[in-house]
Amino acid sequence: MVPTPVDEWFRIQNVVCTAELGKSLNLNALAIGLGLEKTEYEPEQFPGLIYRSADFDSVVLLFASGRIVITGSPDLDSAERTFRMLSEEVTDILNIN
Repeated sequence: MVPTPVDEWFRIQNVVCTAELGKSLNLNALAIGLGLEKTEYEPEQFPGLIYRSADFDSVVLLFASGRIVITGSPDLDSAERTFRMLSEEVTDILNIN
C-alpha cells in the first residue's frame, strides 16, 4: 500500500505579491489612461487604484507611492507576467523612465 501524502488536500490557488515601480504615480491620470471601465479609483474611500484588465489573471492595486499589490494570481509566473505588462502600460501612459 502506498502512503497518502499528508498535504494532498493543500494547494495554492491565490498568490498575492507586492512590487515597487520606483516612481510616484499620478493615479488620476492612470485611471483615465488604463480605461475607466477597467479601473476603480475613489481616493476618499480607498487610497489606491484598483485595476482589472482582461489581459491579467489577477487584480492589481496601484498606490501613488509607486507600490503595487497583485492579488488573485494562480501562480508566481502569472503574477510576474502581470507586473511586466503593467509596468510597461504605466510607463507608456505616464511617460516615466
